[in-house]
Amino acid sequence: MKEVDVLVIGAGPAGSTAAKWAAKEGAKTLLVDKKSEIGTPKRCAEGISDENIAKLGVEIDPRCIARRIEGATVISPDNTKAKFTHDNIDKNITGVVLERKVFDKLLAVDAIREGTQTMIKTEAILMSRDDDGCFIVELRKFDSEKILIKAKIVIGADGPEAHVSHWAGINTKVPQSEMESGAQYEMTNLKMDNNRAIVFYFGSVAPGGYVWIFPKGYDTANVGIDINPTKATKSAKEYLDDFIANCDVTKDAQKVEINVGGNPLCGVFDEIVADNFMLVGDAAGCVNPVTGGGIDTAIESGMVAGKTAAKAVKENDYSKENLQEYVKYIDENIKKPFKKYIKIRDFLYDLSDEDLNEYVKILSTFQFDTFSLKNLIKAFIKASPRSLFKLRKLF
Repeated sequence: MKEVDVLVIGAGPAGSTAAKWAAKEGAKTLLVDKKSEIGTPKRCAEGISDENIAKLGVEIDPRCIARRIEGATVISPDNTKAKFTHDNIDKNITGVVLERKVFDKLLAVDAIREGTQTMIKTEAILMSRDDDGCFIVELRKFDSEKILIKAKIVIGADGPEAHVSHWAGINTKVPQSEMESGAQYEMTNLKMDNNRAIVFYFGSVAPGGYVWIFPKGYDTANVGIDINPTKATKSAKEYLDDFIANCDVTKDAQKVEINVGGNPLCGVFDEIVADNFMLVGDAAGCVNPVTGGGIDTAIESGMVAGKTAAKAVKENDYSKENLQEYVKYIDENIKKPFKKYIKIRDFLYDLSDEDLNEYVKILSTFQFDTFSLKNLIKAFIKASPRSLFKLRKLF
């Protein structure tokens, strides 16, 4: 049996970051992932804002950047366009669309350079406690060899499926009403008006969600959709195929990659730690309830979890109570803001096509100094006083 201080299960951005910081702070750390290549398959639109990059204090290796983004466009069901670029907003919306296959791999490389041991094509298949409270995790390698790992702390970073949490006795089951179904194609030969602006389509084209186009080159982009199955009559793929066939931007494009999956939009789970155990990233519910994005919160949660785990190892105290430093940070910096975002999600995704046409028309003529929720609400109320009644739930 191999013994480690910290075992991280899942080498996405959250897991690799947690492993990096646990090892950097002195803990003997093992990072395992069931995939044969870290970063594949990708399960997101790959975008992250410059604001979030700065907040995290991370440097993005140029090799990870597919496209610089310098604006955004929101399109209503009647094809009204509200554009947010340097032409009509003082503080422009900027960021990057990543190559997750490169980005995720380099995060794992950073963890290795700090002393993390890594095993890929290695799946965690069983977890139990021994007499002293540590976890015994059974791993199965690609050649069917089984290995037992004894870990003082296990960090679950296995994404929205979150099998590891159930082994630790934590309920992370998401109600169907708060679980988005998603599909995405990476496509080429698109006819984009602005291949440096991300684009969002709302309304009945994507019930309970939205369609996105995130450029990755002059005619290449991630084209995807999230829908709420309780509001939809077809699958996410069927809605996406219909959109692509009827949109002038995409109707002549061709697929080069297909990705599908689910996305929890319920916010951070009520429990994210137990004795000797922590959850990070999507597995902890650190997914933006409005956009479904989670690269930034994955890295943020991973960093704090890794540091907290290493501290617990130094103190020889792996109890749930001693891991509350992590919980308090997540509650204040991610869970609390997400509760407000859930209200925004419910408001936005319940709007009729007629309401969306009205709101996007208002946005298309409004001059912003800074793009923010507060300024959006001001714009709606100024142009349409009756909006105050519908927007009341956001206050």
